[in-house]
Amino acid sequence: MKNLLRHAMVIAGSLIALISWGKADNNTEHKTHEKAKVYFTRDLSPAGLLKIYKKVNGDIQGKVAIKIHTGEPKGPNILPLDMVKALYEAVPNSTLVETNTLYKGKRYTTEDHRKTIHINGWDSFAKVDIMDEEGTVNLPVKGGKHFKEVSMGGHIVNYDSMIVLTHFKGHAMGGYGGSIKNIAIGCADGQIGKKQVHDAPDNENYDKWLMGAKFMENMVESAKATVDHFAPHIVYINVLRRMSVDCDCAGTGAEEPKARDIGILASKDILAVDQASIDMVYDLPEKESHDLKERIESREGLHQLEYGDKIGIGTREYELIEVK
Repeated sequence: MKNLLRHAMVIAGSLIALISWGKADNNTEHKTHEKAKVYFTRDLSPAGLLKIYKKVNGDIQGKVAIKIHTGEPKGPNILPLDMVKALYEAVPNSTLVETNTLYKGKRYTTEDHRKTIHINGWDSFAKVDIMDEEGTVNLPVKGGKHFKEVSMGGHIVNYDSMIVLTHFKGHAMGGYGGSIKNIAIGCADGQIGKKQVHDAPDNENYDKWLMGAKFMENMVESAKATVDHFAPHIVYINVLRRMSVDCDCAGTGAEEPKARDIGILASKDILAVDQASIDMVYDLPEKESHDLKERIESREGLHQLEYGDKIGIGTREYELIEVK
């Protein structure tokens, strides 16, 4: 009887220890995932962009890369030049940066890309660095499941900080294009890195390029390489205007947006800013959001957020702070 009682006490003690450990672990988890601050303004103007940038720019220093998407020639949905110009002129020692494409469009070669940059007006006010113009560099992917490193435009290592300035919209392969995609594909060089992320056998047979959840995971790991390279000297701005189901790489063939313009979001956390952007799109009336949501979900685009949380690129928990 004594032995049975002693045995019961040992079991009870073990259960208490397990419960206590679980509580401690939950507390640790809570502390690890503190809410990120995401700033929001409805002011879709150069002044609105500068106002919200000033909320997140504390760690931006040195030589600054402003990562944009140059878009195909005369694309109707690219970010307004006056907005980008205002940011460029407000950030000392800054350069607009991009890389060439894997697909054979008007940004496939550096020569053609320069022509497109000129047509779209980017070089009318700024220096534009095609980062893979002179080669590539491998950046490590910490904790990656699919990659140990990803090939990037070689000039990326010339910068001390990065501002990821993104036109948030739909995308034919990614479901949506937010800050994650902007650097996941946009910093990877045209011929090696983008082929890695797309798991593409070539640059022509697009039906053989990777799609779905695995592609989302590849993008997140590629983005994480850039995030880790610059952290904490990197911030993310998503501009939610003219949100077509198509990327700016569709050029003049992009479908006319059905969703209304919403505003600008900024954060020091890449996952939080993309999650907040998705939440705002999903909060739109069904008649406005239906096509965009269908594009996102049919490509498993939300898996970017799920996998990003799993791999620790950021947090999906955020506090939305409106800036007026």
